[in-house]
Amino acid sequence: MSNFFTRAWEGMIKPILFRPKRVQVAALCYRTTTGKKEVLMITSRGTGRWILPKGWPIKGKDGGESALQEAWEEAGVQNGRVQAAPIGAFSYEKELKTGLPIPVQTFVYSVGDVELSDTYPEAHQRQRKWFATQEAANL
Repeated sequence: MSNFFTRAWEGMIKPILFRPKRVQVAALCYRTTTGKKEVLMITSRGTGRWILPKGWPIKGKDGGESALQEAWEEAGVQNGRVQAAPIGAFSYEKELKTGLPIPVQTFVYSVGDVELSDTYPEAHQRQRKWFATQEAANL
């Protein structure tokens, strides 16, 4: 009987409980106006809450390049200076289309000298807005 429990633990239960987090990348896009920094935020498609542009890493691109690509698709960032290394990270649970939550570790890349386009792939699905840094941190 203990062999049954060992196999169940090793084959099914342990992989579910201790699976590694999936990885995403986010772009912290900023600008300086009248001496104050502002952060670009977008609305999520599901709940409409204000978030950073983020998504899954893109094959053939490093983390910063992937974050910049997400910023283009979701917020219309057509040019920007992205830092090579992430400036931070956060964890959350993402709900998949199947309804199952998965743990995600998101690495945040700083993007400065941002230029925005009026037309971009998800323009009709999201809003974008510049926020003062403290206001953005409290959203």
